[in-house]
Amino acid sequence: MTYQNYSLKQLQQIDAAHHLHPFTDHKELREAGSRIITHANGPFIYDADGTEILDGMAGLWCVNVGYGRDELADAAYAQMKELPYYNSFFKCSTPTPVLLSRKLAELAPKGVAQVFYGSSGSEANDTALRLVRHYWALEGKPEKNRIISRKMGYHGSTIAGTSLGGMDLMHKQLGGAVPNIVHVMMPYAYELALPGESDHDFGLRAAKAVEDAILEAGADKVAAFIGEPVMGAGGVKIPPMSYWPEVQRICRKYDVLLMLDEVITGYGRTGEWFAAQTFGIEPDTITTAKALTSGYQPLSALLVGDRIAATLVEKGGEFYHGYTYSGHPVACAVALKNIEIMEREGLVDRVKNDTGPYFAQALQERIGGHELVGEVRSIGLMGAIEIVKNRATKERFLPAGSAAVTVRDHAIAQGMMLRATGDTMILSPPLIWTRETIDMACERIARALDLTLADLRKK
Repeated sequence: MTYQNYSLKQLQQIDAAHHLHPFTDHKELREAGSRIITHANGPFIYDADGTEILDGMAGLWCVNVGYGRDELADAAYAQMKELPYYNSFFKCSTPTPVLLSRKLAELAPKGVAQVFYGSSGSEANDTALRLVRHYWALEGKPEKNRIISRKMGYHGSTIAGTSLGGMDLMHKQLGGAVPNIVHVMMPYAYELALPGESDHDFGLRAAKAVEDAILEAGADKVAAFIGEPVMGAGGVKIPPMSYWPEVQRICRKYDVLLMLDEVITGYGRTGEWFAAQTFGIEPDTITTAKALTSGYQPLSALLVGDRIAATLVEKGGEFYHGYTYSGHPVACAVALKNIEIMEREGLVDRVKNDTGPYFAQALQERIGGHELVGEVRSIGLMGAIEIVKNRATKERFLPAGSAAVTVRDHAIAQGMMLRATGDTMILSPPLIWTRETIDMACERIARALDLTLADLRKK
């Protein structure tokens, strides 16, 4: 029996009876009923009522080549017919992860040429944490195990991922984090820059927080610094261009490894294959997932730098870590085809040279001057809109986040899928968006802002 045999109300009732959703107030959801998304094509998703919605979040930061790609379905089908599954244990491999590993090494920054597979960004960050600490133990420095992260950083929802991240509400529900992980200030100039402080100087000050944490613990105790090149789930916080070069200088000075979380930014989001290339970062690890398959299959790839890989191979013996689905042949086949599509259609170059700059201009010109907007910012096809009560003072509406949720709800009603994070609206659309799609998005967002302003004036 397929879902077409059920009414929307029946699907909502079954969903409420049995399905626990991620990051959800379940009482609120079950009272309202979930929105059932039934199909999608290109940049649009469609719900059970037939409503067409322009997807401004690429699913969950991941559907970079858009929906309805028969080539990806065909690649999965062909691999399933030939070999649906075999593991990467017992000194075995299958062709698709072998070929995908070579391709990723070609695309990655220089000196990052080894790949460890999982099924999600959370798993990849678990692996990265374990690998970095294992590296220092193999080098005879097991006490060098502290990880420096950032407040409001997001590195997944497993115990290790939550611990690495800097989300207070997630920590509260965890009830006991992985030890020896500390969090420092984020490079969020809109709220944290001092009066009169330039972006350049703020970037240096935010980077100094990393150095201060290293000195407080002692460099001989600090294993690595982990960060998203652009903080995604925390509100598309784009650091000043002075930030990452200084963080890298500090890490090298104190012999601290540099871990990048590119689960969101990897595979074209910023106009390069990796944001490490956008910001000129030379990392020791890069965590990737999401857009690796454009969300058509669950797959993550932890890219490992030569320094760590050499020690692991030469000194490590057996690495007691892995997953049932590490290097899943079907997921890897889809990833290979997904990258082929992106290369053939020039999607990364399009973001860098056409749609990314146009997206920035359109947001600024059509959204940035609205009475409710304190700032718009973007990099590549990744943007944020700060919702404020007072543009001059940056005062927010109370309760915190309420106005942004109202904007989100109006946007969806206008056929525009946005996400609200605190008081910030965030966008991360499919890389297939064109200038026409961007125009459509800005028009619908502007209407949502006008409707929200009208609602707020009634209160």
